[in-house]
Amino acid sequence: MKNVMLLTSTLFISFSGFAQQASFINENETSEMTIEAPPPLATDESADFVKEPLIQDGIYQKQRTKDRHVLSYDDIREADVLWSKRLWRVIDTREKMNLAFAYPKMPFVNILLNIISKDERAKIFIDDGFTMEATIEEIMDRLGGRETVSVYNPVTEEFEETVVTNSFNPDEITKFRIKEDWVFDEESSRMEVRIMGIAPIMDVYNDDDTKRGEQAMFWIYYPSIRKSLAGYEVFNINNDAQRYTWEDLFEIRYFSSYVYKESNVRDMRIKDYMANGVDALMEAETIERKLFEYEHDLWSY
Repeated sequence: MKNVMLLTSTLFISFSGFAQQASFINENETSEMTIEAPPPLATDESADFVKEPLIQDGIYQKQRTKDRHVLSYDDIREADVLWSKRLWRVIDTREKMNLAFAYPKMPFVNILLNIISKDERAKIFIDDGFTMEATIEEIMDRLGGRETVSVYNPVTEEFEETVVTNSFNPDEITKFRIKEDWVFDEESSRMEVRIMGIAPIMDVYNDDDTKRGEQAMFWIYYPSIRKSLAGYEVFNINNDAQRYTWEDLFEIRYFSSYVYKESNVRDMRIKDYMANGVDALMEAETIERKLFEYEHDLWSY
């Protein structure tokens, strides 16, 4: 019996010493060990509107677009301008010929936003007269970046104004407006057309979700972004290896559009004096036909 009690006490003392030693080791390790918090997630304030692949996405490296050079416009003297006319057009991205403007992987509005956020030469304005300049922050606010709404506070039982941040959806841009000048150059004896500005159009709705109208979110001076547009490809439905650039598309006028305004003494749009949609469309076709006939009638056969 004494031997059993002696063995039990010996085991208890050994176990207590081992526990004290383990506790001492853990205390030392804890005092020397530093616990670091996980690193914060990286946030890039200058978000890219056009995502580029991080590796070579293809069996060959594409260099044609990167090495593309833009040809300068021919200089037109004022003394050689026999006749000129300013037009405003609408490009509807839902038309079959304009589906490249709404390409899901690279919408044209994202290309414009990417250019004006990175290219210092790009000039952006609020109006089509190029009289009020804008910044990229103001443009993002107009595209739905921040909005002030009234929210009911149950604690104070009052309505409080709260700033809500909304994400921009490029699918909401279904139309673009372009401002262009048609000039007959007497020196070269031909009609020249130059695009002066491009604007994405967004639908504006009332509080009851009824459409109020359309609004140009910003106007970008086209000559200031010609070189930048030459660095972005346009989707070609026939051949992926022979893609032209957005600068090529506008210069060869490979898009479908209709006239919604011409320069006039009252600065009125066609729909301001042609309420019927069919009549407005026929008036737009009449303006284009007069443009063609004027150049044609200058020649004698």
